[in-house]
Amino acid sequence: MRVRVRGINTVRRFRKDGSFALYRYHRKTGTLLKGEPGTPEFIESVGTAERTLRERARGTVAALIRKFEASPAWQDLGDSTKLEYRRKFRAIERRWGSAPIASFEDTEFRRDVIAWRDEIAKRARREADNLVSALNRIGSFAFDQAEVKANVLDGIKRVYHSDRADKLWLPEHVGAFTRHASPELCAALMLAMHTGQRQGDLRRLPWSAYDGQRITLRQSKGKKLVSIRCTTALRKMLDGMERRGLLILTTATGRVWTKRYLNQKWTEAERAAGLVDEDLHFHDLRGTAVTMLAEAGCTIPEIAAITGHSLKTVTHILETYLSRTRALADAAILKLDRRLKRLQKGS
Repeated sequence: MRVRVRGINTVRRFRKDGSFALYRYHRKTGTLLKGEPGTPEFIESVGTAERTLRERARGTVAALIRKFEASPAWQDLGDSTKLEYRRKFRAIERRWGSAPIASFEDTEFRRDVIAWRDEIAKRARREADNLVSALNRIGSFAFDQAEVKANVLDGIKRVYHSDRADKLWLPEHVGAFTRHASPELCAALMLAMHTGQRQGDLRRLPWSAYDGQRITLRQSKGKKLVSIRCTTALRKMLDGMERRGLLILTTATGRVWTKRYLNQKWTEAERAAGLVDEDLHFHDLRGTAVTMLAEAGCTIPEIAAITGHSLKTVTHILETYLSRTRALADAAILKLDRRLKRLQKGS
């Protein structure tokens, strides 16, 4: 059985008589590989190129990234976080992969990184900040590992600023959404509003996490174990739901929601409900949950322990919004509860 080796470029070159020859190159080093794929000669040739690459990368930012990806700190990250880091690391390696690790001690390196950020920010400010943040994470790792004596990237200010503390789901938003959304999306809305959890954690939430009174889960970000007492409305919804599989939230056919498909259907429901101009996202339900918990009498530390927000973020959300509205929880839940009851009667 032939095993496909990644990172190989195959080039076809034609001869004057119309025939052709195939040449294979190791993509990252440009080394011409010997032998045919699967033969000992070819495998040894690939191994030599890989060793050359490792030797070439030793002491560089690229090698430091590989070391970080093999560390316990990397293992503690969630799958989605790892995927996003890998995307950023590819961009970082293209620009800074060959830079020596000692660059993290050089103030000139900081200036160069800021110039790189500003160039990217011309087309995508948020992405510029994200890339610098990932590079800074690598610099901090180097400092922790005593690879460098300082990390000059610490404290670089962000160029993208977004404050969604006032982007909350009001009762009228909930009412409009539930009139046009499917029962499956209404269930997702209810679960998010009453738990304050991230979409990814809710999409993976199994029925075994619900004991009839509480929902217990380990958050993917930070790995914090949280136990949330269900409101009466949430408990009624969960007890009345059809269990189509291992997970609480599924599509109408019982399949697992993917992030892309859920966001697509969510946007369609918002568009049908006339909420596009409100600029509301699924993620804003977490902020809504913060205000609901506060109105229920929870303290800021208690809210942070449930939602996973920082104390600073919880305080900011409450300062921004809570003083402008009261009884958000009751009004929103009543609208959603009535909608779910009508859907259950019609099924």
